[in-house]
Amino acid sequence: MYYVSTRNKNQRMPAAQAIAQGLAADGGLLTPEVFPKLSQNALESMKEMSYQQRAVYVMGTFLDDFTSSELAGFAAKAYGGGKFDVKEVAPVRRVDGNTHCLELWHGPTCAFKDMALQMLPHLLTASLVKNQESKTVCILVATSGDTGKAALEGFRDVDKTRILVFYPKDGVSAIQQLQMSTQQGENVGVCAVVGNFDDAQTGVKKLFSDEALREQLAGRGYFFSSANSINWGRVLPQIVYYVSAYCDLMRDGAVEKGELINVCVPTGNFGNILAAYYAREMGVPIGRLICASNSNNVLTDFLNTGLYDRNRTFYNTMSPSMDILISSNLERLLFSLSGRDDGQVRDYMAQLAAEGRYQVSDTIRKKISNIFSAGFCDDKQTQQVIGQMWREHNYLIDPHTAVAFDVLGQYRAQSGDTTPTLVVSTASPFKFCDSVLGALGVTELAPGTEILDQLSQVTGAPVPPPLAALKERAVRFDGCVTKEHMVDQVLEMLK
Repeated sequence: MYYVSTRNKNQRMPAAQAIAQGLAADGGLLTPEVFPKLSQNALESMKEMSYQQRAVYVMGTFLDDFTSSELAGFAAKAYGGGKFDVKEVAPVRRVDGNTHCLELWHGPTCAFKDMALQMLPHLLTASLVKNQESKTVCILVATSGDTGKAALEGFRDVDKTRILVFYPKDGVSAIQQLQMSTQQGENVGVCAVVGNFDDAQTGVKKLFSDEALREQLAGRGYFFSSANSINWGRVLPQIVYYVSAYCDLMRDGAVEKGELINVCVPTGNFGNILAAYYAREMGVPIGRLICASNSNNVLTDFLNTGLYDRNRTFYNTMSPSMDILISSNLERLLFSLSGRDDGQVRDYMAQLAAEGRYQVSDTIRKKISNIFSAGFCDDKQTQQVIGQMWREHNYLIDPHTAVAFDVLGQYRAQSGDTTPTLVVSTASPFKFCDSVLGALGVTELAPGTEILDQLSQVTGAPVPPPLAALKERAVRFDGCVTKEHMVDQVLEMLK
């Protein structure tokens, strides 16, 4: 199978090259040339499989230049060996009669990004071998909170790799920042950027497109790649957990084979819900995709109107991983819904770069309305939902998951739709102790990492071991730059 740029479908390359490169040379996102369909009995076949086996089954349909044996080895390393604190890896929890929660935060950094970023290093390093690449890859990452730590942990001390993470100063939670600033490993770097996530993400994209910088680093024996969800090696492992969740619902008798489910996803950069869209395209019986946003509701407005406009107020919220106004992965959806019209996608992206906005065609807008619903909620409502879920279901959730539950409630009230729904839970509540404790009525918060034990004492839930370990770690990285000086950090790390 070949992969093509969303901005030039004549630019084709095999999977190993697409994963190693991360981003197309023209700035487009690399996407499968054709989308494989699951066979009629595929979900039934996977029903009794382990998560690792399901990963091999699904990913193998996209990666024909990797053997099943290779993928099985990667899956065993990524999802086995005690890295996840539950055997199921991505368990589905029943909340009420027709609502289930897909918990994606049982990995080593307590966020859903582990689901892909424990797999990506294996795919990337194998791709380098297949490409006979002699240079060392430098992974550049912009993070709104969770991707950074998951990428750092996934690539820590991986041979022939360096990784540099940029995060928005004052734009992540205290625990998220501590996770990154105390990161261990000899090949890692972390730096804050003055501004918001969009500033960091725009800065990283500019580094990728800087031809003079690429040539300079090539002379030093390095080349760039990405661990953000612009890399297909990030999106593909995310498709797996939607397929796996449906298999679990079938196995547990929550749905009959072929019965439709809806999926509600809290998302900022659109990668997580895009993976659900791709699972739907492959044949998983998914009805509506419900996109949940916080006060940075650019996606809500776009999905409801067809107008994407980032020219608006940016809010720092208690769900910081969704504090994004430029949703990169939306470009892949536009490519799909436009009938793979790369010229149309190029025009939209050019308008976004020049004016900060674009309006999609009526055809695309109609296709969106047939598949997607969208809503948003503010911090006040987010806290209310956290408290409500704890009181009514004895279920502790983080602010991002609370946004999803609130938007699902809005959707059901407006539509009357009672379809069984899978809510995607993206992070451990312990990553956002202050917000969660506040939602539970606690007004005096413990200082520093003591807040982890405070939340545990209030709820009886244990502190996840990866977060408990932060108490013993010293800060290694405390640098901060403007987006114009991100290049200096790269050159310093790779000198």
